[in-house]
Formats: sequence, C-alpha cells, structure tokens
Amino acid sequence: MMRYMRGRTDGQISTPGEGARRAFAEHSRRWESFKYVYPVVSRRSRGLSIGVNLNPDTICNFDCVYCQVQKQESPRPIQVDLDVLRAELGAMLEAAVSGALWKYERFASVDASLKRINDIAFSGDGEPTSAKGFAQAVDIAAELKQAYGLSGVKIILITNATLLDRPGVEAALKVMDNNQGEVWAKLDAGTDDYYKLIDRSTIPLRRVLSNILACGKRRALVIQSLFMALHGEPLSDGEFDAYADRVAELIEAGCRIKLVQLYTVARKPLEPYVSALSDVQLTEWSQRLSRRLGCVPDGEDVTIEVFGGCA
Repeated sequence: MMRYMRGRTDGQISTPGEGARRAFAEHSRRWESFKYVYPVVSRRSRGLSIGVNLNPDTICNFDCVYCQVQKQESPRPIQVDLDVLRAELGAMLEAAVSGALWKYERFASVDASLKRINDIAFSGDGEPTSAKGFAQAVDIAAELKQAYGLSGVKIILITNATLLDRPGVEAALKVMDNNQGEVWAKLDAGTDDYYKLIDRSTIPLRRVLSNILACGKRRALVIQSLFMALHGEPLSDGEFDAYADRVAELIEAGCRIKLVQLYTVARKPLEPYVSALSDVQLTEWSQRLSRRLGCVPDGEDVTIEVFGGCA
C-alpha cells in the first residue's frame, strides 16, 4: 500500500483565541525562585507543559540562528542538583494538580480547555542530553509522575538528536518508554550547507540523521522542523525538497515517525535577520511534504501539524 499523510487541519493553520495567544506568548524559563523547573502553556502540547531546564549554564552544541537564549560568554558546565530538581518538580506538580498554578497572574488568561497537564518536558537553555545528571533527572520525573497519579502525563525530550547514541541517554529513553515518553527530535535542514547555516554546529548532519534513524527504529518519534526567513528570504524550494527527501529516507530505512511539526519563529530571536514565514508559505510546504511522503511505500500514517508565527 502507499503511505498517505493526514494533517490535524489538512495542512491548514489554526488560529488560537486571544486568551490562548497571550498564554502561548509567555515562554520564560524562569519561575519564582526555581532553578530548573518552569511552567509553560504550550500550543504544541495544547496544555500545560512543565519544563525541566538542565542547562541553566546555557551550554549547547548547537548555536541556532533562531535561538532566543542569551548565551553566557564563557559558560562552565554545572552538575545538576538532583535534590533541588526533585523538590521543584514536586512543588510544580502539586501546584498544577491542586489548581493553585492557575491563580497566578501569568496564567489568568488561559482558556479552560488548556488547563490540563500534558507533559513534563526536558527542554531548556541548551541540549538536555548533554547535562550531567540527565538520566537521573528522567528517573525523578518518572517517579514523581506516578506519585501524583499522573500516569497519562507524558515525559518529553526535546533534543537536537546529536547525543542520542550515548549509552546513558539510551538507558534514560528506555525509562521514558515505560512512562509515556516521547522523543521530539529536531531536523531543520536537508543539506549540509543549510544545516551549517541554520544550526551552526560542528557535529555533522549525517550524525543527526543516523541518531534519529536508530532512535526511531526503537520507538515512534516526533520530528520538529523550524523554517524561517533570513534577511527577508525563505529557504529555496530546492532546500525544502532536500529536507523532505531526508524525512522520506528515514521512513524508508525503518524510522518510525508518527508526527512532523512544521513551525516558524514565534518570538524574537537574538539574530535580527531572522523572521517568521507567512502562514501561506508554511501551508504550501506542509502540502509539499505530504506529497513527497505519500510516495513512500508501506508504512504507518504520519501526521503533519503546522504552527504559524502567532506565538
């Protein structure tokens, strides 16, 4: 049979209400006096995402042009204080479960439909899997999730996929597998040149693709792909087609991809020449990707979701 694509909105971009728009615009990784844990109402999670930032040192092996993190000039790696992390995550889960979190002014405009705990997400100021203590932090998240009776809440790893081949990381992913885990792997390019231009990493694109493939053979993945305009110009059709080819090749090689998220810049990046794409462009590319993957024989359906630059 032929693989066919289905999108949540048939490739169209949904427009959030005003309350949701204001909530989505607030993505600060700072909360009260907490060091590692922060709450976000996420448009991609469609509810509360409890963030875990294991990289307050801002260390990352990517330097993406669309990043919003103000990097430290000479960052020094820190050891995550697991006792502090446990206390913060426990307090945040308690506030979310009891409803106390929604009484804060920051969340006053949140729509009732979004007042649900969707996930605990390892996403911060750097690459989560690079942090010392990542595996132990996953253990803590799984333990506390069960302690609060949140068996249906996901544990999400948002990653650039560069370190998924580390034994310690794979061990942590197995814990996630047993606790409603999801890996959201970044893939922003289909050619080496565009990858170096956008993600600005010394780690080759082939390693990213290899790690995504190996990880996706063990579990179904979500692919996150951010596209933007540089100096007012979007990437070329040829570059996007190369990206679509890489996704298709992953699937053909046995990578299980259940969802592709196509999105654009929603908040101001540090690089001033980076800007959001139009909804029209994103919709066109979602349809282009759908057609390309529709040519891949044999396999499960893949959902394409599109998020515009509305924040």
